[in-house]
Amino acid sequence: MNRYLILTIVFIGFMFSGSLRTFSQTEPITNEITLGIRQGNSREISKFFGPNVDLTLPGSEGAFSNSQAEVILRTFFTRNTPSAFTISHQGTSRDGSVYAIGTMQTRQGQVFRVYFLLKMVGEVFQLHQLQFDPN
Repeated sequence: MNRYLILTIVFIGFMFSGSLRTFSQTEPITNEITLGIRQGNSREISKFFGPNVDLTLPGSEGAFSNSQAEVILRTFFTRNTPSAFTISHQGTSRDGSVYAIGTMQTRQGQVFRVYFLLKMVGEVFQLHQLQFDPN
């Protein structure tokens, strides 16, 4: 019985350390995306796009090329100038993807729930999905 308890604790420790390693790898990317959203800087955010991005914005939803997604995001930020953005929750999914959920407030007084997903592609994390849903 004692042996199984020790093996379980070791297994949980390895799982937890893997999550920490993933977070430490993506923390700089998450911080730069957060800053890009806070500043309404589509160019900064688009640095992390892969060849295609799943984008959901009021009036635009779909899979877009990275250049199309950057233009759509720039237009969105022009119409909805951010005044604040905070992440309320972030985590790692079973496949190693990293996600973050937050709230963006605009100068126009609107509030958006923001979700983004980073996936490992080759040796780098890429911004795979970005959503702005009005609250």
